[in-house]
Amino acid sequence: QVKLVESGGGLVQPGGSLRLSCAASGITFSFYTMGWYRQDPGTKRKLVASITSRGSTNYADSVKGRFTISRDNAKNTVDLQMNSLKPEDTAVYYCNGIREGLSTLNYWGQGTQVTVFL
Repeated sequence: QVKLVESGGGLVQPGGSLRLSCAASGITFSFYTMGWYRQDPGTKRKLVASITSRGSTNYADSVKGRFTISRDNAKNTVDLQMNSLKPEDTAVYYCNGIREGLSTLNYWGQGTQVTVFL
């Protein structure tokens, strides 16, 4: 059974930091591109950052320079370090794993809430 379990969400003031973590099980983690997406109510889920099996990263323009994605293939985890948080970063953040070369294997976590409040 595939599981992606997020942790680390919460409340933070603007300018603050949070670190999200996603623990994966049931997949060969090192074969997957891992990503973080976020979703506001009534909107589509959007990519925040992704990291390939080889460590290549991609970021949404809105988070470049503030967020950093990393992975640990030995621990089957992918983290998202979020700095200089803004109210517009408020959303539910979802961990995603997609098998490289076999995109039908596409899995999601349950989501974790991040709220940046004034």
